[in-house]
Amino acid sequence: MAKRLLIVESPGKVKKLSQILGGDWIVRASCGHIRGLSNKGEDSLGFSIDGNRVKCNYIPRDVRSKETIQKLKSAAKQVREVVLATDPDREGETIAWHIKEELGLRQAPKRVTYSEITVSAVREAIANPRELDLKLVGAGLCRDCLDKLVGYKCSPLIWKLNNGAKSVGRVQSATLHLICKREREIQTFVPQDYWNVWVDYILGSDGSEGFRAYYKGTEDSSSNRNTTEQETEILDDATDNKNTKTPESKRVLSEAEAKRLVEIARNNSHKVIQVEGKVVHRKPPPPFTTSTLQQAAGSKLKFSPDKTMVVAQKLYEAGLITYMRTDSVALSPEFTASARKWLQQNDPENLPNRLTKYRSSKSAQEAHEAIRPTDVFLKSVDLREKVPPDEFDLYVIIWKRAIASLCKDARLRKTNIITQSEKLLWQARGQVVEFRGYSRYWNNISKDSVLPHLQTNQALTLKNAEYEKKQTQPPPRYSEPKLVQLMEKVGIGRPSTYSSTIATLKKRDYVQLIKKNLQPTTLGLEVDTFLQKALPDLLEAQFTAQMEDALDTIALGDRDWQQYLANWNKTYLIPALSKAQTLIPEAAKNSSSFQYQTKNTHKTKNTTQTKAQAGTTTKSAGKSGTTTKTGTTTKKSRTRCPECNQFLSKIPSTKVKKKYFLKCTSGCENLVMFWNDFSKKWQLPRSKENQTDNKSLDQKSPNNKSLNHNSPNHKPPQSLTSYPCPVCKKPLEEYSYSKNGQKKSMLRCSDSKSRQDKKHKDVAYFKTKNGDWWSPKFGEL
Repeated sequence: MAKRLLIVESPGKVKKLSQILGGDWIVRASCGHIRGLSNKGEDSLGFSIDGNRVKCNYIPRDVRSKETIQKLKSAAKQVREVVLATDPDREGETIAWHIKEELGLRQAPKRVTYSEITVSAVREAIANPRELDLKLVGAGLCRDCLDKLVGYKCSPLIWKLNNGAKSVGRVQSATLHLICKREREIQTFVPQDYWNVWVDYILGSDGSEGFRAYYKGTEDSSSNRNTTEQETEILDDATDNKNTKTPESKRVLSEAEAKRLVEIARNNSHKVIQVEGKVVHRKPPPPFTTSTLQQAAGSKLKFSPDKTMVVAQKLYEAGLITYMRTDSVALSPEFTASARKWLQQNDPENLPNRLTKYRSSKSAQEAHEAIRPTDVFLKSVDLREKVPPDEFDLYVIIWKRAIASLCKDARLRKTNIITQSEKLLWQARGQVVEFRGYSRYWNNISKDSVLPHLQTNQALTLKNAEYEKKQTQPPPRYSEPKLVQLMEKVGIGRPSTYSSTIATLKKRDYVQLIKKNLQPTTLGLEVDTFLQKALPDLLEAQFTAQMEDALDTIALGDRDWQQYLANWNKTYLIPALSKAQTLIPEAAKNSSSFQYQTKNTHKTKNTTQTKAQAGTTTKSAGKSGTTTKTGTTTKKSRTRCPECNQFLSKIPSTKVKKKYFLKCTSGCENLVMFWNDFSKKWQLPRSKENQTDNKSLDQKSPNNKSLNHNSPNHKPPQSLTSYPCPVCKKPLEEYSYSKNGQKKSMLRCSDSKSRQDKKHKDVAYFKTKNGDWWSPKFGEL
């Protein structure tokens, strides 16, 4: 009969831990949280606040949790001792406390933690148990109550908007605000034209060597002559970045000025006036935290944060890496010694005399380690045969990053050359890696850019001087890894919540992933706009970060969690909600006024006609859907009709990939929308989309006689150009279309009949960023 019971969180650990501990142990899993706050009491919170005290009512989370609790109780009766080995973080400590409470353990159970599932780490943890850390438990319980308080108290505010919004969240809404704020910056961005100016030099009698220099300014400006320390730092960072953009000159704001500079360069002699060379040491990056792992996996492996954590969890459970939810960059002395031994055997010139020290964030739990491999000597050839490709790929970048963090600095020789023609200064920058160091394993350094060896006052031969028109670009939307990076930087959430927060925003239809970037939906923007007025503090990163800091102080034992929760509710939430309630009528009116106006118009015009136009549907008495003549009920979607602004109905269909399409059942004749898997949006059929666009044009035109779009065969007017078709020599026409919600234009043959033949298949010119026309088949126009 087994003497001891070990309870872990994940079932994936059970097999390996059983092998390590042997037959004297029973190993069982709680499958994460086994219980949560009930939905009883005021506003279904599951807890009540009386003065500075909080009384919580916990129940099993679901049917599976009930079954798990019964199995754990049964196993506990078979042993003399229960050991709690849930994950080594605040959430794991809270789960351990819930298990202890639910099993009714009279004696304080032993609590063990380990950052890797290896024989030595597990046995050492078992040999050194501790008591439950009630400070960490308090912080975990406070987070649960805080999140439910915000969600259950604030979400009803947005329900009254009647736009399909589902929830407000403490971390969720602050993260949504970051995405919406960036989207508004993009929408209000006004591009500015500028010109990039450069000169090309040739060296040697055969002209085989040369280099390019970019306009830097004039010698009249002393600041242009010598690069400041701050500029050097910025340029160094840019040069060392593997994703460095193409070098550019000092921005010239008019084409006339660009032409003037080029003429001066072409008509005057050139010489070298300054040559600078210096050696720069580039320190290795620290080992992975949860945030940096998600960023690197997104960049190198194209993993979403969710997928990264799922794959990392499997590696952890297999005993291949340390615990993957951490914000610490610390490495254990044992691993450091092992890694240095590996370097001594395989790459001795990369072994530093001293260890590189890394500084974790202030809130990092230093008892944790960074994410690293458990065995640095494990051969990749052996591992590749044992794990799936995704797990192998993620393991490799974790191994490389951990080894790189313990290597020598990379050594770069940077060169800065300044040349002069009349009063104009031109600058060229180069870099050569003299010693790769850590970049042998983690390469974040750009390719060599070699400049020739030159002397001060050396005359130069000009090959050419040119300029090109460019345009400032709006700030980019956030990819999922970049958003995680921003969340960590501003203090929103913690390692265990980054991926789940983004997943929730997508599930709520507040954001969508388009071309690997997060873009807020109309619903998301509406919710954020309302919350900016109703609960502005809740959206501010600093406000949310202060709440995270408060939870950290609770975890350290410097603050009582119940007193903090009661005080936060009394001083912030209650007054904020009271003020927000006054905004609801106006916000709801703005959100649905057009909907009600359209609805009333349909009713007053002709009720019989409205029903006839709705096809086989009649108005349903319920809010959830529409009842058809056959008696079946269709559900309402969150997408509105582009004509009447009513919510569209979901019509089941086996002929479409999504198993249903959308149809207006509020009076718009034959208006349907289908899911576009490429743009991740509901879209009208092309012919209907053109008609809808034309109707909006017709409504806006002061003279709608000239814009008669009632004909089903009418096409949007196209403008002829002076460019000939490369196949039939007829004029090309400029054609406008929409893609991913953006207006675009292209050139195609104006002869609609000719466009049908195979020769015209590739006649398509697209507008470039510079405003030129370019074809994949025929090149520049």
